[in-house]
Amino acid sequence: MSNDQDDPLCLVFIPALVALLYKAEQTKGAPLTEDQVIAIRDHANCVALPYSMAISGEKTRGYPDIVAENCWAEWQSARKQLFCLE
Repeated sequence: MSNDQDDPLCLVFIPALVALLYKAEQTKGAPLTEDQVIAIRDHANCVALPYSMAISGEKTRGYPDIVAENCWAEWQSARKQLFCLE
């Protein structure tokens, strides 16, 4: 059995933060502002899971989530792909 140092905890959004932001932007019908993205992140449900479990769940889901600490920049990149902006 591994210890906490070998498998640290990380936050996992349920549902994925990228999915929440995508739905919010579709509903709004316009790009989200940075304040809106941060508010969605701050009010989203998340759990702390061992890193290995988080990676396994991401593989099962089939797409990566965005990192909460860098959500604005990562959302700008993700939305270009999701909304076929480039």
